[in-house]
Amino acid sequence: MQHIRASDGIRIAVDVHEGASGQPRLALIHSLAMDHAFWAPVVERLTAEAAIVAIDARGHGASDKPLGPYTAERMAADLADVLDALGWPAAVVAGASMGGCLALQFAADYPERTQGLGLVDTTAWYGPEAPKDWAARGERARSQGLASMIDFQRTRWFSDEFQSAHPEVVARCVETFVLNDVEAFDATCNMLGRFDGRASLAGIRVPTAVIVGEQDYAAPVAMAEALRDGIAGAQLTVIPGARHLTPLETPDVVVGELRRLLQMAA
Repeated sequence: MQHIRASDGIRIAVDVHEGASGQPRLALIHSLAMDHAFWAPVVERLTAEAAIVAIDARGHGASDKPLGPYTAERMAADLADVLDALGWPAAVVAGASMGGCLALQFAADYPERTQGLGLVDTTAWYGPEAPKDWAARGERARSQGLASMIDFQRTRWFSDEFQSAHPEVVARCVETFVLNDVEAFDATCNMLGRFDGRASLAGIRVPTAVIVGEQDYAAPVAMAEALRDGIAGAQLTVIPGARHLTPLETPDVVVGELRRLLQMAA
């Protein structure tokens, strides 16, 4: 891990896997309350094929945790600052859940730097009740603690079958979740409640993969279909039986779609 200072002075932690000369580049943004390790199954499958950077978003992991409010624009700029520091003029950008919102924001704000777009278990808009609902989630973390939310999170993150078969993966996610800074979690929840990237969809002109678990209750298939319908040429993959954290539950499917984007970028 290393730290890169964003243009506003905040340090962003990054996990960089340097590829061979001429290989395509992939930037990854994790889901809410996770960190760069969220992408480990994807990175280990693609590390021979691409240069990869997985960041800890501001307020998460080993990155700085400034006071809010947070904005999607600022968090997308963090990734742009990371790419600048790495000397990467452009990359395929992929994000899951919260990270997908930020990847979408990045593609809208930095189209010339986006060679492909992976939108995993995510949405352009959480709906009219989102500001209230996300604020309530942040407030619950503040008043009751993150540990109070674990049972709810487990059922959303993974299918029952996966939880039974891979308790170690679930345990790592739980450990990461409860270690989050509550103030930063609250600020991020409110950012997601305000997020609305619908107006940017028609302007995206890069190869786009939309991926969602069939049983995703957090960002349901209908939200993925709206992304597919709004972005010209986007391809939608619905993963049978999977829930919200498909890069961990079904990494081979996610890798297949990201590999296609990398090949197009190359």
